[in-house]
Amino acid sequence: MTDLLSIKNRYGIIGNSDALNRAIEMAVKVASTDLSVLITGESGVGKEFFPQIIHHNSARKFKKYVAVNCGAIPEGTIDSELFGHEKGAFTGAVEARKGYFEEADGGTIFLDEVAELPLSTQVRLLRVLQTGEFLRVGSSKIQKTNVRVVAATNIDLAREIAEGRFREDLYFRLATVPINIPPLRQRKEDIHLLFRKFASDISINCQMPAIALNEGARRLLENYYWKGNIRQLKNVAEQISVLESERIITEPILRKYLPTEGIGSAPVVVNDRSHDDYSDERELLYKVLFDMKRDISDVKRMLLEVMSGATQSGYTESPAAESHVAGYLPPVSVQVSPAPIYSREPQETFGEDVDFEPVKPLSKEDMQREAIIKALRRSGGKRKEAAKELFMSERTLYRKIKDLGIDEI
Repeated sequence: MTDLLSIKNRYGIIGNSDALNRAIEMAVKVASTDLSVLITGESGVGKEFFPQIIHHNSARKFKKYVAVNCGAIPEGTIDSELFGHEKGAFTGAVEARKGYFEEADGGTIFLDEVAELPLSTQVRLLRVLQTGEFLRVGSSKIQKTNVRVVAATNIDLAREIAEGRFREDLYFRLATVPINIPPLRQRKEDIHLLFRKFASDISINCQMPAIALNEGARRLLENYYWKGNIRQLKNVAEQISVLESERIITEPILRKYLPTEGIGSAPVVVNDRSHDDYSDERELLYKVLFDMKRDISDVKRMLLEVMSGATQSGYTESPAAESHVAGYLPPVSVQVSPAPIYSREPQETFGEDVDFEPVKPLSKEDMQREAIIKALRRSGGKRKEAAKELFMSERTLYRKIKDLGIDEI
């Protein structure tokens, strides 16, 4: 059998946990067969490496390996992308085109986010898995393909099947061999190794000394929940490396970069679509609240600058009044609660009692719309970059844009 260490070195996999090693061993064992494989695990655990391991250790390794993100392809074109189309099959089909299953003939196709496939496409995929046959869009001629299918998802397919969003027969075809990738919180012995690797990489790229953790920071790192798994850990390592002047990172410094929801207690995580929607909405709410806090701080700073300028021009103010202005905009505690969140537009007031006056409440939809619009503007209207910033798939972002009635940026 191929040595585990050489596999890890080839694909840049870091870690020695038993659960990770078992997953790699299963991938290597099944590689020599043509069985379909379903890879499951939370977002950010590194599922994309395992189809490559399977392909490059199989008899198909000299043929094509095609990776397809099913969640990034609009529903109206996904059949054409996967199975191809004939000239004139639909508006814009100016010529015939091969699909991914035709391109990957003899090789391996990796279907990431397979739970995002529409039911009509699931029927087509089931036929390919059962008979190796498919039809191009707009054609009645049966095509044959010899493709090994590896699929991946972070969604609970059993729940999807129960709620009628995923075909049970397709699930059993895909999950001939299931491989589960453990979340980072179940690989505590690997967390510090990964952090050091990411810190070393950023120090080389940016030509700066690498950061290191003291004992307290290391304990905090290893006991954190890591909802975003390896992707989140990498982001934290890079942020600290670039933003902190200190090279020895203490626990208080590390805490500044870790959302408090993952410290002390592990939140309940359910990998289903309803939870994903809830997570998307919560992330959007957090982003809006952090933007509100930043904007309030900016207004507070401007007011203090105005008061300072007035004092230098001969206008004097008592310490009590200065204290009153400094307290004009209280710090915002970023919490999600059932209490109504009010617009951050201040009511213009010229009396002594300066304070916010509650105006029109912002609904959850308003806050989501604001976060999405800001992300689209920052990305120049590029949905892929905006979706990445908002921690959601392009398809989910597309649905949110449509549901919330957001005009193109």
